[in-house]
Parts: sequence; C-alpha cells; structure tokens
Amino acid sequence: MQSADVITIDPDILGGTPVFKGTRVPVKTIFEYLEDNFTLAEFLECFPSVSRDMALQVLVSSEKALIASTA
Repeated sequence: MQSADVITIDPDILGGTPVFKGTRVPVKTIFEYLEDNFTLAEFLECFPSVSRDMALQVLVSSEKALIASTA
C-alpha cells in the first residue's frame, strides 16, 4: 500500500484538504493527535473510519519523505 492508496485530495471533499481515502478525516489530524501526545490507538479510536494500515502508511510515507529531504 502506498500513500496514494490512502490519501484523497478532492476539491469537493473539505475544499481539497488531503483526507484519508473513503473518509472526511484530514491527514493532518493524525499529526496533530501525535503532537498532542495521544497514541496511535487513541487516534484510531476517535476516527474508526481510518484503519490502522492507512494510518501507518501515512506515517511511514511521511518519515521516508522527511529522511529523503534531509539526505
């Protein structure tokens, strides 16, 4: 699964804000939760439409992008 498989950007969904595919949950929400010291499990409990695999894929893709940009 790649990040393109789990993220949708559509002007008709939250004005084009990147969301988890098949949901209206903005991708930035997972980062906000983690920044506020919530666990991944707590995020998933609050947003049951986001699967664990989807959340992990976004985190892994973000990590890879960050590492690549600093290399």
